[in-house]
Amino acid sequence: MRIVLFLLETVFFFLVAAALLRAWMNQLRVHMSAQPGRFVIALTNWLVAPLRRVLPQALSRSRVDWGSLLAAVLLSLAFGVVWALLATSVSGPMPSEHVLTMVLGMSVRMLLRSLLQGLMVLLLAYAILSWVQPQSPVMGTLGRLCDPFLRPLRRVVPLVGGVDLSVLILIVLLQVGLMLLA
Repeated sequence: MRIVLFLLETVFFFLVAAALLRAWMNQLRVHMSAQPGRFVIALTNWLVAPLRRVLPQALSRSRVDWGSLLAAVLLSLAFGVVWALLATSVSGPMPSEHVLTMVLGMSVRMLLRSLLQGLMVLLLAYAILSWVQPQSPVMGTLGRLCDPFLRPLRRVVPLVGGVDLSVLILIVLLQVGLMLLA
C-alpha cells in the first residue's frame, strides 16, 4: 500500500506543481515556447484549457492565471479524495466529518508541498546551471522565475568570497518548510 501511495503522491505532485509553475510563468509573462513552458503546457493543458473556457470573462482578462491556479486546487482536491478513499478502504469506514477533514488536509498539504518542492527544483536547476553552463538559454527563464524569491535574500545576505549564497539559504528555508508540513 505504501508503494501505491508513493506513486499517487508523485503523479499528483507533478501535475499540481506543473499547474502552479504555469500560473507563475504566466504571472511573470515568461514566454511559454521555451522550456519549461512547453513541458508545463503539455502536462496541464487537458485541464487548464477547459477551465479557462468556463471561467467568467472578467477573470480571463486579469493578469492572474486563474485557470492554472484553479487546476492546481482541483488536482489537490482530487488527490485528497483519492487518498481518503484508499485510507478508508484500508482502515474501514469513518464518520463523514473525519473524511472531509482528511480530504481538505491532504489537499492543502499537497498544494503547499508542490509549491515548496517545485520552487526547490527550480532553485536547484538554477544553481547547477549557473555553475556548469551559465550561458544556457534556459538560464534566462530560470532567472526570471527564481529572482523574485531570491531578491529579498540578496539584499540581506552578502556575497561570501564572490559566491551568492542566497540560493542555498532559500533551499534550506524551503526544506524547513517541508519538514514542518510533514
